[in-house]
Amino acid sequence: MSACVLIVDDLFPNVKLLETKLGLEYFDTVAAMNGPDAIAICEKGLCDLVLLDVMMPGMDGFEVCRYLKNNPVTAHIAVVMVTALDQPSDRLRGLDAGADDFLTKPVDDTALFSRVRSLVRLKAVTDELRQRALASREFGIGDPLALAAAETGLDARILLIEDRPGAAERMAGALRQHHAVTIEPDPQAAMRLAAEGGFDLALVSLDLEGFDGLRLCSQLRSQDATRAMPLIMLAEEHDRGRVVRGLDFGVHDFLMRPVDRNELMARVRTQVKRKRFTEALRGAMQASLQMAVTDALTGLHNRRYLDNHLGALFADETAKRPGLAALILDIDLFKGINDSYGHEAGDEVLRTFAERVRQHTRPVDIVARYGGEEIVVVLPEAGLAEARAIAERIREKVEALPFSVQRATRTIPVTVSIGVAIRHPEDTGPGDMLKRADIALYRAKAAGRNRVEQQAA
Repeated sequence: MSACVLIVDDLFPNVKLLETKLGLEYFDTVAAMNGPDAIAICEKGLCDLVLLDVMMPGMDGFEVCRYLKNNPVTAHIAVVMVTALDQPSDRLRGLDAGADDFLTKPVDDTALFSRVRSLVRLKAVTDELRQRALASREFGIGDPLALAAAETGLDARILLIEDRPGAAERMAGALRQHHAVTIEPDPQAAMRLAAEGGFDLALVSLDLEGFDGLRLCSQLRSQDATRAMPLIMLAEEHDRGRVVRGLDFGVHDFLMRPVDRNELMARVRTQVKRKRFTEALRGAMQASLQMAVTDALTGLHNRRYLDNHLGALFADETAKRPGLAALILDIDLFKGINDSYGHEAGDEVLRTFAERVRQHTRPVDIVARYGGEEIVVVLPEAGLAEARAIAERIREKVEALPFSVQRATRTIPVTVSIGVAIRHPEDTGPGDMLKRADIALYRAKAAGRNRVEQQAA
């Protein structure tokens, strides 16, 4: 796995030792001898993961980690703190600063490599989401990185899979200060709960009675419903080999027994924050994709979406058989509405018009704003008679109820003219069908408006 690891240590021999070890595992490395230099490298995006020494003069590792995790530009970079300190309070301080893991010197090679590989894999996924989510800035959604980095990691739903009643209650008691915890001793029932319950995280004992906890982790990682749920293994000292295997196939973290209460809460909070960070990025990405194909005023699909999907329908040979129809709708005398009541009232009319059209079309239909006060409705699997019936229903519903404007202080009557056309076998593209619908719309306007006209035979 190709990745660049930033080694931060004020002692040159320590840097060279880690560089050599990681180089033999085909990782690229970059080094910094102090905190400010490390931060500068991270802010430039020159590394995928940080191995950070705690005891440094000036700005120590805890300060560096806290800065990186509070900065939206660098919050996604995994930080593993490397130190000679081995007390639970030291680990807790590092985790509270936002560290993703904590390795004690002398560093065990197997633990180092498995942790680095695991965190690099997670960062690769996050990086792709970050790049896509940043596109949301163009649509005025806000800064998705800042929103994601502000996550606290509290108020999560946690599934604790543990068949030792005493241990389960001790851990649940600690976690319930900030989270909702469900204890499930049976692994099969736990799988069903995890798939149905929308949990934010699962803690899995590796020593379940009569069941391999590591296999349960593998099953949770392989199922669509639980693949994105963070997993933390609960292991005995003799389970270190199994812990490494779990990290290799994607388990997110582990805790060694006896479980320290504070470390438990810190690791859970870290994993929940990371999950929600990823979800926030994914949500921003989805929002930007949606806005790219949506008309901001009416909420309908926009011209880009219409062109792409109508083109695909025309390219699909099977679409020729069941039929394809199009309606072009144009609000009658819309300029007069703007002139008499103002453009804000015109926007209110457009929004209401779009909603009425959407309410009286089928789920399979494509409804898009074509430009100005025109809407196009594409009707898959519809012939001329059915298309005309749908058009008449829309026309009647638009005319039936006056439109509220000026914040519902008054109402005005609105009507619509509609042109109808169907696909012809000789059509070379969507433009041919839409041109016939546009000609039919022109005839509807010329014949007095508030009517439906269909293409000439």
